Amino acid sequence: MKHLPKHLQPRWRYLAVGIESWPDASIDRGAFQRELWYAAGNLLGDPGSADADLRVFAFRFADGDGEAVVRVRRGEVDPARAAIACVDEIGGAPVGIRVRGVSGTVRACSERYLGRAGGKTNQRDVAFANERRSAWKRDEAYDVRTDEGFVGATGLDFE
Repeated sequence: MKHLPKHLQPRWRYLAVGIESWPDASIDRGAFQRELWYAAGNLLGDPGSADADLRVFAFRFADGDGEAVVRVRRGEVDPARAAIACVDEIGGAPVGIRVRGVSGTVRACSERYLGRAGGKTNQRDVAFANERRSAWKRDEAYDVRTDEGFVGATGLDFE
């Protein structure tokens, strides 16, 4: 089968996406892709979702921080950003997702926007709510494990 001439080939944009969740969350590429499709289908409908054609191109997630490259058709960047913003849970774990930037090539997207996941994660014991608890520290943010789940905190909460 012959390739299409260059002027007939589809044009793509690549969105660098930052993903943040609790430290014990287990999120994989397939679950992220599935949630993107559901969000696009629910927000844009079937025709709009097909026009945007969201695909996860690269994915990394560990210790509550991750990043991904999402491929989108040129001209559909704004609807795709809206669909990505609708994702609030992946595999039962609450997530915060933000688009860091948009680029015309995967290489430029990776070089400009990826590799900026939150700093090193350290686990330590802290005094929180008059009890000794486990916490994970990322930069100046703490995720403290309580009996009900996790609580987000800052360094000011411990002083």
